[in-house]
Amino acid sequence: MDHSKNINRGRRDVLVAGAATATAAALPAVAQVESPQGGAATTPAPVTGKVALRVNGQRYEQQVDTRTTLLDLLREHLHLTGTKKGCDQGQCGACTVIVNGRRINSCLSLAVMHEGDEVTTIEGLGQPGKLHPMQAAFVKHDGYQCGYCTPGQICSAVATLDEIKRGVPSHVTADLNAKPLLSVDELRERMSGNICRCGAYSNIMEAITEVGGGKA
Repeated sequence: MDHSKNINRGRRDVLVAGAATATAAALPAVAQVESPQGGAATTPAPVTGKVALRVNGQRYEQQVDTRTTLLDLLREHLHLTGTKKGCDQGQCGACTVIVNGRRINSCLSLAVMHEGDEVTTIEGLGQPGKLHPMQAAFVKHDGYQCGYCTPGQICSAVATLDEIKRGVPSHVTADLNAKPLLSVDELRERMSGNICRCGAYSNIMEAITEVGGGKA
């Protein structure tokens, strides 16, 4: 039995030593890759650009990598972390903010595209002690559970009611003369880009309907 254990231990030692040797041999090879012009290859410096915009009424001017998204500008540069990074692919809506009166997925938009724009995040809608009516309605109707999607839900809901007020139709609008467009189907369609993994949809609908002046 002891002899068998020694054999197995010896095999493991050989495998570990072999892996370490292969790794050590590979690292210098990677480091010594040459560029087509000769000499060691180097990573090019990122291209940067300046963007000036207003966020929640305050002007900001930032020098950023041109690949920086609006979401990362808000979170990493301006430290406005209320806007959440969910899927980072424009599918969940957690990063929704309002730009020049329109809601967008900030993870899909480059920061340098927003020169001179007016951006409103969840922090700009309301703060503790002075909540936006939509924030207060979400609290009243339990329109959240884990809360991760809530900032995007609220920003989207505020923009949704503004769209309805302006008479902007959705894909399910049957009668453009109907006022207000607060049917369940309308709200579901308009809010379909915001995913709640906890499933608080009925409470969210009640909150939006109350703020919109309809019957929950």
